[in-house]
Amino acid sequence: MHMKKIIIVALAWLSVTAARADEGMWLLSKLKQQNIEKMQQMGFRLTAEDIYDVNKPGIKDAIVGLGTEGRPFRHFCSGEIISPNGLLLTNHHCGFNAIQAHSSVEHDYLRDGFWAYRMEDELANPGTTASILERMEDVTDQVNAVLNDNMSEAERAEAIAKVSADIVKKAVEGTKLSGQVQSMFEGNQFFLFLYTIYRDVRLVGAPPQSMGKFGGDTDNWMWTRHTADFSMFRIYTAPDGSPAEYSKDNVPLKPKHYLPVSAKGIQDGDFAMIMGFPGTTDRYVTSFGLANTMDVTNTIRHAVRTDKLAVMREGMEKDQKTRIQYASKYASCANYWKYSNEQNKALRQLNTMGNKQQIEREFTEWVNADAARKAQYANVLDDIRQGYEAMKEYSVANTYAQEALAGPEAHLFAVQFGRGVEKMLDEKMTAEQRKELKEGLKKAAEGFYKDFNADVDANLFGVLFKVYSDNVKEEFHPEIIRMINKKYKGDFKKFAADLRAKSIFMDEAKLDAFLEKPNVKKMKQDPAYVAGLSFYETYFKLGALMSEMQTAIGRGDRLFVRGLMEMQPEKAWAPNANSTIRLTYGKVGSYKPRDGVFYDYYTTLAGVLEKEGPKGGEFEVPERLKELYAQKDFGPYGDETLVVNFITDNDITGGNSGSGVINAEGQLIGTAFDGNSEAMSGDIDFEENLQRCINLDTRYMLWIVDKYAGAKNLINEMTIIK
Repeated sequence: MHMKKIIIVALAWLSVTAARADEGMWLLSKLKQQNIEKMQQMGFRLTAEDIYDVNKPGIKDAIVGLGTEGRPFRHFCSGEIISPNGLLLTNHHCGFNAIQAHSSVEHDYLRDGFWAYRMEDELANPGTTASILERMEDVTDQVNAVLNDNMSEAERAEAIAKVSADIVKKAVEGTKLSGQVQSMFEGNQFFLFLYTIYRDVRLVGAPPQSMGKFGGDTDNWMWTRHTADFSMFRIYTAPDGSPAEYSKDNVPLKPKHYLPVSAKGIQDGDFAMIMGFPGTTDRYVTSFGLANTMDVTNTIRHAVRTDKLAVMREGMEKDQKTRIQYASKYASCANYWKYSNEQNKALRQLNTMGNKQQIEREFTEWVNADAARKAQYANVLDDIRQGYEAMKEYSVANTYAQEALAGPEAHLFAVQFGRGVEKMLDEKMTAEQRKELKEGLKKAAEGFYKDFNADVDANLFGVLFKVYSDNVKEEFHPEIIRMINKKYKGDFKKFAADLRAKSIFMDEAKLDAFLEKPNVKKMKQDPAYVAGLSFYETYFKLGALMSEMQTAIGRGDRLFVRGLMEMQPEKAWAPNANSTIRLTYGKVGSYKPRDGVFYDYYTTLAGVLEKEGPKGGEFEVPERLKELYAQKDFGPYGDETLVVNFITDNDITGGNSGSGVINAEGQLIGTAFDGNSEAMSGDIDFEENLQRCINLDTRYMLWIVDKYAGAKNLINEMTIIK
């Protein structure tokens, strides 16, 4: 298969007919020109206008991007509205932070689950945002009008930022919309996205972690799966329907469109489309960029996080409080710990490096065949190569800084808190302003210490700072590492113990006392503050050292992609994911990952019981679930058994978690939650035979809500297609 792929790759780049039509995260405004005919041939029974139309409601109005206040356009997950009352379905791991934040030893919603049987019992989540696209527009011509090829990259970036701000300002004037201009195709095209952003998003329901995260790290990125990976939220608005901060007077959102939920089931070969907000892909990366991803980013991330996870796990096993405090942090860390390793495996197995190099050879031949093309593109690949080569040692140090030096938390919090203290003590501050700032600092401290354990953090200092010291050239050592190696003779555990004992930032009571009598001089001598300041100095220094190379690489990537698009002007191109709304389409389908192995397209509840492990482990099965299974009462959601998860060949990535899986009639059949390990190369190189998206079947979700939780109130507000 690999040899075949290498042989045809050049033809795939040079022929529209050879292009893999199902690959791509497509822009909604381009569906009519690029995709709808193919989608309908595959079984889709609606039109492009049913999905997206600026003049009437459509499926896009039920698709939600989940973000955070201050970064609302950086959607960390997706979701879909499934009722006329703004009920939102997403993944359990997407709602994990919220579930954890509301959990305590007394009310352990992670362990026990949470269900609101009345709207007044739903839990607010300050800082969480829900974005719904109103419209999008190609503004490439407007942006290009202020650009020219004689600009430096800095001048180009400044011009793009200015014209983008002007475009957004004009578009949102007199509205309650929020907008952004996003570049596509490495800066060759530009699109305006206008959203309504809702800021009152409340937790409605979630199964226990033993169900919502069934299989834990062992099953993560794997098929087969048996995971109830869902949680429910509700979007609230002001009484007039406009976005508003949390208020008891707010009312449930009345969406322009919501998805009917299908309980009819799926079959092998059924059409499936997925809409959501995928985070980032890098399909146009060169072989040189790929080498950096594999040898630097992925390798270092996996190695450092192995040590970090071990420290957190040790702390979490000691008591329930610490387990709750670090549950979300651990899950976040573990997710891309495994991803990094599995992606490297997949990239090697699929010979992605060879494929990239073949594409570059074909590009070079095309360039060299024409004098005008040579003048424009002859040096592009060489410039990219030189940029990565010159940047490598800085990139290694920077990755270790992000993964190891930023692994503990107290020193980073210390610097952020310290800035607030300095501002509070500024002579220009009025007494009222000082009071307000002080209250803000107290609130920030409460939030930080809620999920902080000083012993765990101290152990992270001891382990991870040593990792940095051992693996990074001395010339890139921050002052704190130099000090430990000199004063403590490289005994990082002794340093960590001293920091634990002496720093006011390791103890909430000490910090509260300090805030009553703040002393900037004393604060700046605090070991956690010193460590944090040292980290930031090094991090920004490395960033500055890499800046020139990154600029050269960015310019090269832009010209490389421009050249590829000129090489195939008739091809339907899909831009990389960048956290804007996209659609992918494919089919439900089994697959054969390797010789002698065949994976069916669905799993059932029987498999949950087959995988059962000890209580408290990754494969714990709640007693209530076992009782219901024994009764075989699947209601209208199953017959002899109950389908749990299924797979499709849709193109997905991080950020697609929680995305709705929609059938040919526009009904919800599942919720996407993972990819498969055999295709972890997918962010860089889509593999059409192996790529699978792992989804929660809506029937399993409905059964849990109905039979397990008894939340008839939620069932009754959905439109369920039987």
